[in-house]
Order: sequence, then structure tokens, then C-alpha cells
Amino acid sequence: MQYDEFGFVEVVAPAPAGPHIPMREQFPVAGADYMGGQSDGWEYRSVFGGAKLAYTYEMVKQFLLEEGYGDVPVPANAEQLRLFRRPRGRQLQLFGEQGYIHNPVKILFPPDPRQHNTLILCVYNEQAPGHLLRFHGVTGI
Repeated sequence: MQYDEFGFVEVVAPAPAGPHIPMREQFPVAGADYMGGQSDGWEYRSVFGGAKLAYTYEMVKQFLLEEGYGDVPVPANAEQLRLFRRPRGRQLQLFGEQGYIHNPVKILFPPDPRQHNTLILCVYNEQAPGHLLRFHGVTGI
């Protein structure tokens, strides 16, 4: 055991087995818990939350950059992202999800309005067969 300068036991995290491989190159397999999110082999889904929406969105953008999705166009800041949130009320909905969508990434607002500083990140496996259909929610595959 190792102790810090205050006499507490230091927990030393094991070093990673190898270099980090971005998700875009090696998508997490079905049932995998990866970086706080879950994957079913087709879709990786994770929830991000911060003190302000701007902080949360910066976390999402940094995650996308580190995982190889830096070339996917996303809104420049949280204020631009807010423009993709539809107002609550009765209106015709062309898209079921509320948020920014650009293949293979979806940045969604949670359905619960009390979670106003939370974002849901969905990343789809581009190498999977029928990827584009799955991304757009077309069933029958």
C-alpha cells in the first residue's frame, strides 16, 4: 500500500494496456461500457451534465474530438445549439428527437425540461451494415 502525505491510502489507477484508440476507429462492442456510456454495437449513448449548458456542450465537443469525430460539423457554441431545441407546445413534429443531428452524431436535449444543463450524445457505428438507415430510425433492418 502507498500512503499520501496525510496518511491516507493512495489508490493508484492501473496504467492503460495500450494507447488510446478512438471510437471512430474501433467502435465499442455490444454490451460494452465505454467512457461512461453504453454501446449496443450500433449506437453508443452517453449522458453529459454540467453546471451550465455551455460547460456541458464543451465536454461533448471535447469527447467528440478525442474520439475521432472532430471533422463532424457541430454548432460552434451552446447558444447555437439552443437554436435546435424546439419550443414546447402543440405543433407538427417532423423529427421525433429534439437536438442537433448530423451523421453519425446526435446531440439531443433530454425530454425532461428540468434537466436543462444535460445533453445526450448518440454516436452511430459507421462501419455497421445498414448504418445510414439505422441512423435515421428506419426499421426493418
